[in-house]
Amino acid sequence: MRETPNPHEPGRYEIHLQGHLNSRWTAWFDGLTLSRESDGTTVISGLIVDQAALHGLLQKIRNTGLPLICVTCVEPNPASR
Repeated sequence: MRETPNPHEPGRYEIHLQGHLNSRWTAWFDGLTLSRESDGTTVISGLIVDQAALHGLLQKIRNTGLPLICVTCVEPNPASR
């Protein structure tokens, strides 16, 4: 059974975008990993400290102009493991 993320705890997320962001965007995303996939998408991944930080990140993503495909919490609260 998959654990439901607590909005006040960190979680590891993958955010998929349609299109490629080049490497100059890496610094703008504060230590998150940007991966350009062969299918024409970009995956932004890493630890997000809470839901407020996730919403801030989504605002930054909106400003790139690339369509959002999905947001997935791949590991809720990895610090407690």
